[in-house]
Amino acid sequence: MGTAVKKPIKFTYEDYLHFPKDKRYEIIDGEVSMVPAPVPYHQRVLGNLYLRLSEFVEKEGIGEVYLAPLDVVLSEIDVVQPDIMFISKERLNIITEKNIHGAPDLVVEIISPSSEYRDRVIKRKLYSKYEVKEYWLANLEKKEIEVMSLKESGLEIVGIYKKTDILESLILKGIKIKLDDIF
Repeated sequence: MGTAVKKPIKFTYEDYLHFPKDKRYEIIDGEVSMVPAPVPYHQRVLGNLYLRLSEFVEKEGIGEVYLAPLDVVLSEIDVVQPDIMFISKERLNIITEKNIHGAPDLVVEIISPSSEYRDRVIKRKLYSKYEVKEYWLANLEKKEIEVMSLKESGLEIVGIYKKTDILESLILKGIKIKLDDIF
């Protein structure tokens, strides 16, 4: 008598649309996880980064910058809510009435000890797969930002900026963010 092999249940974007609205969720490869509410320091750093990014992008007229919570639908089984995302002017067609349907050009995640593995490993692979051009990991504890750029092998670190440094970007040419103003 053989035993049936249970296939794992994969959740889709359609399922996601029916989740409770008072919580934040993400689906990666069909696996659901709830995103915990951020702490005040996370929100301060998020606000500071968003302000610098959106001022630069608006001044240069090169696209749009958005904040979480906002769904980024990468596929039927990959739906995330990055902390900050930039979509270039050439790719504004991925912005729909309900969500971002496709990979942003730049994604920023603010990591805490509880989200570090997910952001550093799982999401890095996911963003590499869907060809996010640049990925920033802002580390609240170390007060630094790692900048990764899409290469043939995936997202690779091109710079680690400390609190006293000035962050620069490969896709946002000319931006200079003093990390002293962020952390």
